[in-house]
Amino acid sequence: MAEGSDERGDPGPLYRLADKPTLTEPVLVVGLDGWVDAGYAAGAAVAHLLEAETTLVASFDADLLVDHRSRRPVMHLVDGVNTGLTWPSIELRHGADRDGHDLLVLTGAEPDVRWRAFTRALVDVAVDLGVRLVVGLGAYPAPVPHSRAIRLATTATDGELAARGGEIHATLDVPSGVGAAIEERCAEVGLPAIGLWAQVPHYAAAMPYPEASAALVEGLARVAGLRLDADELHEAARLHRDRLDDLVATNIEHTRMVANLEVAYDAERQGQAGSAFTPAAGEELAAEVERFLRDLEAGGDGA
Repeated sequence: MAEGSDERGDPGPLYRLADKPTLTEPVLVVGLDGWVDAGYAAGAAVAHLLEAETTLVASFDADLLVDHRSRRPVMHLVDGVNTGLTWPSIELRHGADRDGHDLLVLTGAEPDVRWRAFTRALVDVAVDLGVRLVVGLGAYPAPVPHSRAIRLATTATDGELAARGGEIHATLDVPSGVGAAIEERCAEVGLPAIGLWAQVPHYAAAMPYPEASAALVEGLARVAGLRLDADELHEAARLHRDRLDDLVATNIEHTRMVANLEVAYDAERQGQAGSAFTPAAGEELAAEVERFLRDLEAGGDGA
């Protein structure tokens, strides 16, 4: 077992290598939870990638990186007996795409502290393993309709890479997650990195939104030159869209709101000024979407 510590000499190693596989130009996918993930899109995309067989490459010390008062471990009780705890973890796992190309997936909790030390350690591992590209996954709520295709926004270490990732390339200042710090460190060492961010309808952002997960998996495949299967996610997305269509059709205000969002979406894609949407209707619909989908799940309706 090899250990990696912070170059400043901070107490304790940040990670422990469980294995150092022989890899050929792997792609590193960053899928940590704890930051913006509308519709649980990135989390579901990462879970989909991890459904295939993977092996542990490295584990990061959550005691040094995670505040357990904000991410408490889960206690498992059986008839009143504490049978153990599941602690937050941060792991780097090795898998492959459908053609056998090497894929590394960073999964687990976003660190609460020591971001600079963590990003230095992670990128050092990536460079040591010969990573050719780092791809972060995320999703955020946006005033877009569920009846249109998911669009991806990008953050990247250079303009050419950003142009390959998606159609939205914004200019603004926003709070960041650790993914942005990883991108910054990658830029410092000359390792290409890109973040893919799916736009999720704001009124459906609090529930799983599999169409956004499928868009992220396909965006990853496109920018990284991988072959990944998103069929299962697309099937879940079709069922989800049918449910939303049914719900929207029962309320004229919701129908009007979605129609306005469609006009704005289409106008923006054509380079025109978009129409306004009505936040109040969106908030009302969001609450109804949550109730509607909860009722369906409780009733076991698979259609």
